[in-house]
Amino acid sequence: METTLLKDTERKEGWVAKTIEKQTSKLPSDTFLWASLGAMATSLTLKLVKQDHLALFVGQWAAPFLLLGIYNKIVKVEGHDRES
Repeated sequence: METTLLKDTERKEGWVAKTIEKQTSKLPSDTFLWASLGAMATSLTLKLVKQDHLALFVGQWAAPFLLLGIYNKIVKVEGHDRES
């Protein structure tokens, strides 16, 4: 089985990724942390007022917000197609 190493020029991001990175890099990194905490607090509040299904729905937003925060941090540190 033959493996082929890609040159740096062959691993460029597409225009969609560049556009997303350009927009998300404008946000402070803790925006996503606060959004996640807000989702958890809202979920708890909904659970306390017996809105169980809605509480589960909103509570599931916490993990994606944290993942978006990680993506945002990576974009700020590495950038797209960083040459260094």
